[in-house]
Amino acid sequence: MEQQTLNQIKISPKKEINNVLGLKEKVGKVIEVSSVTKILEVILEGAISLTASDVHIEPQEKKIRLRIRVDGILQDVLDFPLKNYETILSRIKLLSGIKINVSDRPQDGRFTIILGEAPIEIRTSTLPAEYGESIVLRILNPKSLIGIEELGLREDLLKVIKKEIKRPNGMIIVTGPTGSGKTTTLYAFLKGIKKPEIKIITIEDPIEYRLKGVSQTQVHPKKGYDFASGLKAIVRQDPDIILVGEIRDEKTAKISIQAALTGHLVFTTLHTNDASGTIARLNNLGAVPSNIGSALNIAVAQRLIRMICKKCSKPEKISSEDLKKIKEGLKTLPKSIKIPEINTSIKILRAKGCKDCNNTGYWGQIGIFEILLIDDEMETFILSNPSIAALRKETQKRGMTSLKEDGLIRVLEKMTTIEEVERVLG
Repeated sequence: MEQQTLNQIKISPKKEINNVLGLKEKVGKVIEVSSVTKILEVILEGAISLTASDVHIEPQEKKIRLRIRVDGILQDVLDFPLKNYETILSRIKLLSGIKINVSDRPQDGRFTIILGEAPIEIRTSTLPAEYGESIVLRILNPKSLIGIEELGLREDLLKVIKKEIKRPNGMIIVTGPTGSGKTTTLYAFLKGIKKPEIKIITIEDPIEYRLKGVSQTQVHPKKGYDFASGLKAIVRQDPDIILVGEIRDEKTAKISIQAALTGHLVFTTLHTNDASGTIARLNNLGAVPSNIGSALNIAVAQRLIRMICKKCSKPEKISSEDLKKIKEGLKTLPKSIKIPEINTSIKILRAKGCKDCNNTGYWGQIGIFEILLIDDEMETFILSNPSIAALRKETQKRGMTSLKEDGLIRVLEKMTTIEEVERVLG
Protein backbone atom coordinates (compact mmCIF):
# COMPACT_ATOMS: atom_id res chain seq x y z
CA MET A 1 0.00 0.00 0.00
CA GLU A 2 1.65 3.21 -1.11
CA GLN A 3 1.30 6.22 1.14
CA GLN A 4 0.99 9.37 -0.96
CA THR A 5 0.56 11.89 1.85
CA LEU A 6 -0.08 11.51 5.56
CA ASN A 7 -3.84 11.22 5.00
CA GLN A 8 -3.93 9.54 1.61
CA ILE A 9 -3.30 6.04 0.29
CA LYS A 10 -3.31 4.74 -3.25
CA ILE A 11 -4.82 1.38 -4.19
CA SER A 12 -4.27 -0.07 -7.64
CA PRO A 13 -7.59 -1.31 -9.10
CA LYS A 14 -7.67 -5.11 -9.21
CA LYS A 15 -10.19 -7.67 -10.39
CA GLU A 16 -13.51 -7.04 -8.66
CA ILE A 17 -14.38 -9.29 -5.73
CA ASN A 18 -17.89 -10.63 -6.22
CA ASN A 19 -18.92 -11.77 -2.74
CA VAL A 20 -18.01 -11.78 0.93
CA LEU A 21 -16.52 -15.26 0.62
CA GLY A 22 -14.05 -13.96 -1.97
CA LEU A 23 -13.05 -11.13 0.37
CA LYS A 24 -12.65 -13.63 3.21
CA GLU A 25 -10.32 -15.82 1.14
CA LYS A 26 -8.25 -12.86 -0.02
CA VAL A 27 -7.82 -11.32 3.46
CA GLY A 28 -7.10 -14.77 4.87
CA LYS A 29 -4.29 -15.38 2.36
CA VAL A 30 -2.70 -12.02 3.15
CA ILE A 31 -2.73 -12.80 6.87
CA GLU A 32 -1.38 -16.32 6.32
CA VAL A 33 1.74 -14.98 4.63
CA SER A 34 2.09 -12.27 7.31
CA SER A 35 1.86 -9.37 4.83
CA VAL A 36 0.40 -7.13 7.50
CA THR A 37 0.95 -3.95 5.47
CA LYS A 38 -1.38 -5.33 2.79
CA ILE A 39 -4.28 -6.23 5.09
CA LEU A 40 -5.86 -2.78 5.16
CA GLU A 41 -5.50 -2.39 1.39
CA VAL A 42 -7.25 -5.70 0.75
CA ILE A 43 -10.04 -4.96 3.25
CA LEU A 44 -10.79 -1.55 1.74
CA GLU A 45 -10.50 -2.70 -1.87
CA GLY A 46 -12.85 -5.60 -1.18
CA ALA A 47 -15.35 -3.51 0.80
CA ILE A 48 -15.52 -0.87 -1.94
CA SER A 49 -16.01 -3.45 -4.69
CA LEU A 50 -18.86 -4.95 -2.65
CA THR A 51 -20.43 -1.46 -2.29
CA ALA A 52 -20.15 -1.71 1.50
CA SER A 53 -21.04 1.42 3.46
CA ASP A 54 -18.72 0.68 6.38
CA VAL A 55 -16.10 -1.70 7.74
CA HIS A 56 -16.09 -2.87 11.38
CA ILE A 57 -12.89 -4.15 13.03
CA GLU A 58 -13.83 -5.40 16.50
CA PRO A 59 -11.35 -6.81 19.05
CA GLN A 60 -12.63 -9.85 20.94
CA GLU A 61 -11.02 -11.78 23.81
CA LYS A 62 -9.00 -14.13 21.58
CA LYS A 63 -9.46 -12.78 18.07
CA ILE A 64 -10.35 -9.81 15.88
CA ARG A 65 -13.69 -9.84 14.11
CA LEU A 66 -14.01 -8.22 10.67
CA ARG A 67 -17.48 -7.30 9.42
CA ILE A 68 -18.80 -5.14 6.58
CA ARG A 69 -22.21 -3.53 6.10
CA VAL A 70 -23.73 -4.20 2.69
CA ASP A 71 -27.21 -2.87 1.85
CA GLY A 72 -27.70 -1.89 5.49
CA ILE A 73 -26.98 -5.39 6.87
CA LEU A 74 -23.78 -6.35 8.70
CA GLN A 75 -22.08 -9.45 7.32
CA ASP A 76 -19.25 -11.42 8.94
CA VAL A 77 -16.13 -11.69 6.81
CA LEU A 78 -13.61 -13.47 9.03
CA ASP A 79 -11.80 -13.56 12.36
CA PHE A 80 -8.07 -12.92 12.38
CA PRO A 81 -5.32 -13.19 15.03
CA LEU A 82 -4.85 -10.62 17.78
CA LYS A 83 -1.19 -10.22 16.79
CA ASN A 84 -2.26 -8.26 13.67
CA TYR A 85 -4.51 -5.86 15.56
CA GLU A 86 -2.05 -3.29 16.95
CA THR A 87 -0.36 -2.86 13.57
CA ILE A 88 -3.67 -2.28 11.80
CA LEU A 89 -4.90 0.09 14.54
CA SER A 90 -1.71 2.17 14.41
CA ARG A 91 -1.82 2.30 10.62
CA ILE A 92 -5.44 3.47 10.58
CA LYS A 93 -4.80 6.10 13.28
CA LEU A 94 -1.76 7.45 11.45
CA LEU A 95 -3.67 7.72 8.18
CA SER A 96 -6.67 9.31 9.90
CA GLY A 97 -4.65 11.99 11.66
CA ILE A 98 -5.70 10.93 15.16
CA LYS A 99 -3.53 10.32 18.24
CA ILE A 100 -1.83 6.93 18.23
CA ASN A 101 -1.09 6.94 21.97
CA VAL A 102 -4.67 7.71 23.05
CA SER A 103 -6.87 4.68 23.69
CA ASP A 104 -9.10 5.72 26.61
CA ARG A 105 -11.52 7.95 24.70
CA PRO A 106 -13.30 8.02 21.32
CA GLN A 107 -11.53 9.65 18.39
CA ASP A 108 -12.64 10.63 14.90
CA GLY A 109 -10.60 11.24 11.77
CA ARG A 110 -10.60 10.70 8.04
CA PHE A 111 -8.33 9.84 5.14
CA THR A 112 -8.57 9.49 1.38
CA ILE A 113 -8.20 6.46 -0.87
CA ILE A 114 -7.15 6.93 -4.47
CA LEU A 115 -8.69 3.97 -6.31
CA GLY A 116 -8.03 4.48 -9.99
CA GLU A 117 -9.04 8.08 -10.73
CA ALA A 118 -11.71 8.35 -8.04
CA PRO A 119 -10.79 9.73 -4.57
CA ILE A 120 -12.87 8.04 -1.88
CA GLU A 121 -13.16 9.52 1.61
CA ILE A 122 -12.92 7.17 4.60
CA ARG A 123 -14.29 8.45 7.90
CA THR A 124 -12.69 6.79 10.91
CA SER A 125 -14.20 6.28 14.36
CA THR A 126 -12.41 4.55 17.26
CA LEU A 127 -14.14 3.64 20.51
CA PRO A 128 -12.64 2.14 23.70
CA ALA A 129 -14.06 -1.36 24.22
CA GLU A 130 -13.45 -4.26 26.60
CA TYR A 131 -10.62 -5.86 24.64
CA GLY A 132 -9.24 -2.87 22.76
CA GLU A 133 -10.45 -0.09 20.50
CA SER A 134 -13.33 -0.85 18.16
CA ILE A 135 -12.74 0.65 14.70
CA VAL A 136 -15.40 1.65 12.19
CA LEU A 137 -14.40 2.89 8.74
CA ARG A 138 -17.26 4.69 6.96
CA ILE A 139 -16.81 4.59 3.18
CA LEU A 140 -17.96 7.79 1.47
CA ASN A 141 -17.83 6.82 -2.17
CA PRO A 142 -18.67 9.65 -4.61
CA LYS A 143 -20.51 7.04 -6.69
CA SER A 144 -23.15 7.09 -3.93
CA LEU A 145 -24.09 10.61 -5.01
CA ILE A 146 -27.10 10.05 -7.23
CA GLY A 147 -29.68 12.19 -8.98
CA ILE A 148 -33.29 12.73 -7.92
CA GLU A 149 -34.55 10.22 -10.48
CA GLU A 150 -32.37 7.49 -8.95
CA LEU A 151 -33.71 7.85 -5.40
CA GLY A 152 -36.63 5.52 -6.07
CA LEU A 153 -39.45 8.05 -5.78
CA ARG A 154 -42.77 7.11 -7.38
CA GLU A 155 -43.65 9.27 -10.38
CA ASP A 156 -46.30 11.26 -8.46
CA LEU A 157 -43.89 11.96 -5.57
CA LEU A 158 -41.08 12.85 -7.97
CA LYS A 159 -43.24 15.55 -9.53
CA VAL A 160 -43.93 17.04 -6.08
CA ILE A 161 -40.23 17.06 -5.16
CA LYS A 162 -39.11 18.62 -8.44
CA LYS A 163 -41.65 21.39 -8.01
CA GLU A 164 -40.82 22.09 -4.35
CA ILE A 165 -37.02 22.26 -4.70
CA LYS A 166 -37.44 25.04 -7.27
CA ARG A 167 -39.33 27.30 -4.89
CA PRO A 168 -37.42 30.44 -3.87
CA ASN A 169 -37.90 30.06 -0.12
CA GLY A 170 -39.22 27.80 2.64
CA MET A 171 -38.02 24.59 4.30
CA ILE A 172 -37.72 21.05 3.02
CA ILE A 173 -37.10 18.59 5.85
CA VAL A 174 -36.04 14.97 5.35
CA THR A 175 -36.69 12.69 8.31
CA GLY A 176 -35.74 9.17 9.29
CA PRO A 177 -33.39 7.22 11.55
CA THR A 178 -29.61 7.03 11.16
CA GLY A 179 -28.66 5.17 8.01
CA SER A 180 -31.92 5.83 6.15
CA GLY A 181 -30.25 7.85 3.37
CA LYS A 182 -31.27 11.37 4.41
CA THR A 183 -27.98 12.98 3.41
CA THR A 184 -27.97 11.20 0.04
CA THR A 185 -31.47 12.56 -0.62
CA LEU A 186 -30.51 16.14 0.28
CA TYR A 187 -27.42 15.98 -1.93
CA ALA A 188 -29.61 14.65 -4.76
CA PHE A 189 -31.85 17.71 -4.30
CA LEU A 190 -28.82 20.00 -4.51
CA LYS A 191 -27.58 18.25 -7.65
CA GLY A 192 -31.01 18.78 -9.18
CA ILE A 193 -30.97 22.57 -8.77
CA LYS A 194 -27.27 23.50 -8.68
CA LYS A 195 -26.28 26.07 -11.31
CA PRO A 196 -23.82 28.99 -11.50
CA GLU A 197 -26.36 31.72 -10.74
CA ILE A 198 -27.45 30.11 -7.45
CA LYS A 199 -25.33 30.43 -4.30
CA ILE A 200 -25.51 27.31 -2.11
CA ILE A 201 -23.90 26.99 1.33
CA THR A 202 -23.98 23.89 3.53
CA ILE A 203 -23.17 23.44 7.20
CA GLU A 204 -22.55 19.82 8.13
CA ASP A 205 -21.19 17.55 10.87
CA PRO A 206 -19.04 16.34 9.23
CA ILE A 207 -18.85 17.15 5.51
CA GLU A 208 -19.58 13.76 3.94
CA TYR A 209 -19.18 14.41 0.22
CA ARG A 210 -17.51 17.24 -1.68
CA LEU A 211 -19.85 19.04 -4.08
CA LYS A 212 -18.42 21.16 -6.89
CA GLY A 213 -19.80 24.68 -6.99
CA VAL A 214 -21.12 24.49 -3.42
CA SER A 215 -19.58 26.24 -0.37
CA GLN A 216 -19.36 23.67 2.42
CA THR A 217 -18.50 24.33 6.06
CA GLN A 218 -18.09 21.93 8.98
CA VAL A 219 -19.08 22.56 12.59
CA HIS A 220 -16.47 22.55 15.38
CA PRO A 221 -18.44 22.53 18.66
CA LYS A 222 -15.27 22.54 20.81
CA LYS A 223 -14.31 25.85 19.17
CA GLY A 224 -17.81 27.27 19.62
CA TYR A 225 -18.76 26.83 15.98
CA ASP A 226 -22.00 24.83 16.06
CA PHE A 227 -25.02 24.65 13.77
CA ALA A 228 -26.69 27.68 15.36
CA SER A 229 -23.67 30.01 15.22
CA GLY A 230 -22.66 28.74 11.78
CA LEU A 231 -26.16 29.25 10.42
CA LYS A 232 -26.20 32.86 11.65
CA ALA A 233 -22.97 33.51 9.78
CA ILE A 234 -24.23 31.75 6.64
CA VAL A 235 -27.34 33.94 6.45
CA ARG A 236 -25.05 37.01 6.36
CA GLN A 237 -23.37 35.52 3.25
CA ASP A 238 -26.60 36.08 1.29
CA PRO A 239 -27.06 32.51 -0.06
CA ASP A 240 -30.04 31.41 -2.11
CA ILE A 241 -30.05 27.89 -0.67
CA ILE A 242 -28.83 26.63 2.72
CA LEU A 243 -28.31 23.01 3.69
CA VAL A 244 -28.25 22.41 7.45
CA GLY A 245 -26.96 18.92 8.20
CA GLU A 246 -29.35 18.38 11.10
CA ILE A 247 -31.66 20.36 13.38
CA ARG A 248 -30.66 19.23 16.88
CA ASP A 249 -31.63 22.06 19.22
CA GLU A 250 -33.96 25.00 19.74
CA LYS A 251 -31.54 27.65 18.43
CA THR A 252 -30.88 25.82 15.17
CA ALA A 253 -34.60 25.16 14.67
CA LYS A 254 -35.55 28.82 15.18
CA ILE A 255 -32.75 30.22 12.98
CA SER A 256 -33.53 27.71 10.21
CA ILE A 257 -37.21 28.66 10.27
CA GLN A 258 -36.33 32.36 10.31
CA ALA A 259 -34.04 31.87 7.30
CA ALA A 260 -36.86 30.11 5.44
CA LEU A 261 -39.23 32.98 6.24
CA THR A 262 -36.80 35.62 5.02
CA GLY A 263 -36.24 34.49 1.45
CA HIS A 264 -33.98 31.44 1.67
CA LEU A 265 -34.67 27.85 0.66
CA VAL A 266 -33.49 25.64 3.54
CA PHE A 267 -32.81 21.90 3.28
CA THR A 268 -32.32 20.01 6.53
CA THR A 269 -32.92 16.76 8.43
CA LEU A 270 -34.68 15.69 11.61
CA HIS A 271 -34.82 12.42 13.52
CA THR A 272 -38.51 11.47 13.53
CA ASN A 273 -40.35 8.25 12.70
CA ASP A 274 -42.54 9.67 9.95
CA ALA A 275 -43.42 12.86 8.11
CA SER A 276 -46.23 13.75 10.51
CA GLY A 277 -43.81 13.65 13.42
CA THR A 278 -41.89 16.58 11.92
CA ILE A 279 -44.43 19.12 13.18
CA ALA A 280 -44.44 17.74 16.72
CA ARG A 281 -40.63 17.59 16.80
CA LEU A 282 -40.33 21.24 15.74
CA ASN A 283 -42.89 22.14 18.40
CA ASN A 284 -40.85 20.28 21.00
CA LEU A 285 -37.79 22.26 19.93
CA GLY A 286 -39.62 25.48 20.74
CA ALA A 287 -40.74 26.58 17.28
CA VAL A 288 -43.98 28.57 17.10
CA PRO A 289 -46.78 26.70 15.22
CA SER A 290 -47.59 29.73 13.06
CA ASN A 291 -43.95 29.94 11.95
CA ILE A 292 -43.76 26.20 11.28
CA GLY A 293 -46.77 26.29 8.97
CA SER A 294 -45.50 29.36 7.13
CA ALA A 295 -41.91 28.16 6.74
CA LEU A 296 -42.33 24.45 6.00
CA ASN A 297 -42.92 23.46 2.37
CA ILE A 298 -42.72 19.68 2.65
CA ALA A 299 -41.59 17.01 5.11
CA VAL A 300 -40.18 13.85 3.55
CA ALA A 301 -39.90 10.64 5.58
CA GLN A 302 -37.82 7.85 4.12
CA ARG A 303 -36.30 4.41 4.69
CA LEU A 304 -33.96 2.22 2.66
CA ILE A 305 -35.12 -1.26 1.72
CA ARG A 306 -33.12 -3.98 0.00
CA MET A 307 -34.02 -4.87 -3.56
CA ILE A 308 -34.48 -8.51 -4.38
CA CYS A 309 -31.66 -10.23 -6.28
CA LYS A 310 -32.72 -10.50 -9.92
CA LYS A 311 -30.40 -13.45 -10.58
CA CYS A 312 -31.87 -15.92 -8.11
CA SER A 313 -35.41 -14.72 -7.32
CA LYS A 314 -38.39 -16.30 -9.03
CA PRO A 315 -42.05 -15.23 -9.16
CA GLU A 316 -44.38 -17.32 -7.02
CA LYS A 317 -48.12 -17.32 -6.52
CA ILE A 318 -48.97 -15.17 -3.53
CA SER A 319 -49.96 -16.96 -0.32
CA SER A 320 -53.29 -16.24 1.35
CA GLU A 321 -51.45 -14.74 4.34
CA ASP A 322 -49.41 -12.33 2.19
CA LEU A 323 -52.47 -11.46 0.10
CA LYS A 324 -54.27 -10.49 3.30
CA LYS A 325 -51.33 -8.32 4.40
CA ILE A 326 -51.21 -6.45 1.11
CA LYS A 327 -54.98 -5.92 0.97
CA GLU A 328 -55.05 -4.66 4.55
CA GLY A 329 -51.98 -2.45 4.06
CA LEU A 330 -53.30 -0.82 0.88
CA LYS A 331 -56.99 -0.55 1.72
CA THR A 332 -56.77 3.25 2.19
CA LEU A 333 -54.50 3.85 -0.82
CA PRO A 334 -55.83 6.76 -2.92
CA LYS A 335 -57.46 5.64 -6.16
CA SER A 336 -55.18 8.01 -8.07
CA ILE A 337 -52.24 5.67 -7.34
CA LYS A 338 -52.27 2.99 -10.02
CA ILE A 339 -51.25 -0.50 -8.85
CA PRO A 340 -51.76 -4.03 -10.22
CA GLU A 341 -55.07 -5.64 -9.31
CA ILE A 342 -54.77 -7.45 -5.97
CA ASN A 343 -56.21 -10.96 -6.22
CA THR A 344 -55.20 -14.60 -5.75
CA SER A 345 -53.64 -14.77 -9.24
CA ILE A 346 -50.92 -12.17 -8.66
CA LYS A 347 -47.32 -13.29 -8.27
CA ILE A 348 -44.62 -11.84 -6.07
CA LEU A 349 -40.89 -12.52 -5.87
CA ARG A 350 -39.30 -14.63 -3.14
CA ALA A 351 -35.73 -14.18 -1.90
CA LYS A 352 -33.73 -17.33 -2.64
CA GLY A 353 -30.03 -16.60 -2.37
CA CYS A 354 -27.08 -17.24 -4.66
CA LYS A 355 -23.34 -16.59 -4.93
CA ASP A 356 -23.87 -13.12 -6.44
CA CYS A 357 -25.93 -11.86 -3.47
CA ASN A 358 -23.90 -13.83 -0.87
CA ASN A 359 -26.94 -16.07 -0.30
CA THR A 360 -28.99 -13.19 1.13
CA GLY A 361 -31.52 -13.04 -1.71
CA TYR A 362 -31.05 -9.26 -2.00
CA TRP A 363 -28.73 -6.90 -3.83
CA GLY A 364 -28.86 -3.10 -3.79
CA GLN A 365 -31.17 -0.68 -2.00
CA ILE A 366 -33.97 1.68 -2.92
CA GLY A 367 -35.83 4.32 -0.96
CA ILE A 368 -39.44 4.25 0.17
CA PHE A 369 -41.04 7.59 0.98
CA GLU A 370 -43.96 9.52 2.36
CA ILE A 371 -44.36 13.24 1.70
CA LEU A 372 -46.31 15.71 3.82
CA LEU A 373 -47.14 18.73 1.63
CA ILE A 374 -47.94 21.93 3.51
CA ASP A 375 -50.60 23.90 1.65
CA ASP A 376 -52.92 26.61 2.99
CA GLU A 377 -55.34 24.13 4.58
CA MET A 378 -52.56 22.15 6.28
CA GLU A 379 -50.96 25.40 7.49
CA THR A 380 -54.25 26.34 9.16
CA PHE A 381 -54.51 22.85 10.69
CA ILE A 382 -50.99 23.16 12.14
CA LEU A 383 -52.03 26.33 13.99
CA SER A 384 -54.22 24.17 16.27
CA ASN A 385 -51.02 22.43 17.50
CA PRO A 386 -52.38 18.94 16.66
CA SER A 387 -51.02 15.68 18.03
CA ILE A 388 -49.05 13.29 15.80
CA ALA A 389 -52.06 10.96 15.71
CA ALA A 390 -54.32 13.81 14.55
CA LEU A 391 -51.81 14.82 11.90
CA ARG A 392 -51.58 11.24 10.60
CA LYS A 393 -55.36 11.04 10.37
CA GLU A 394 -55.52 14.37 8.56
CA THR A 395 -52.77 13.48 6.08
CA GLN A 396 -54.45 10.14 5.35
CA LYS A 397 -57.70 11.97 4.58
CA ARG A 398 -55.76 14.24 2.23
CA GLY A 399 -54.32 11.31 0.28
CA MET A 400 -50.76 11.06 1.60
CA THR A 401 -49.34 7.57 1.08
CA SER A 402 -47.49 6.11 4.06
CA LEU A 403 -44.08 4.45 4.15
CA LYS A 404 -45.79 1.08 4.53
CA GLU A 405 -48.02 1.68 1.52
CA ASP A 406 -45.05 2.75 -0.58
CA GLY A 407 -43.18 -0.38 0.52
CA LEU A 408 -46.08 -2.68 -0.39
CA ILE A 409 -46.36 -1.02 -3.79
CA ARG A 410 -42.69 -1.97 -4.32
CA VAL A 411 -43.63 -5.57 -3.47
CA LEU A 412 -46.34 -5.55 -6.15
CA GLU A 413 -43.82 -4.06 -8.58
CA LYS A 414 -41.54 -7.05 -7.86
CA MET A 415 -38.74 -4.88 -6.49
CA THR A 416 -38.63 -6.26 -2.94
CA THR A 417 -40.42 -8.66 -0.58
CA ILE A 418 -43.02 -8.36 2.15
CA GLU A 419 -40.44 -9.73 4.60
CA GLU A 420 -38.05 -6.90 3.79
CA VAL A 421 -40.74 -4.24 4.19
CA GLU A 422 -41.68 -5.74 7.56
CA ARG A 423 -38.02 -5.89 8.63
CA VAL A 424 -37.56 -2.19 7.97
CA LEU A 425 -40.92 -0.86 9.15
CA GLY A 426 -42.04 -3.49 11.67
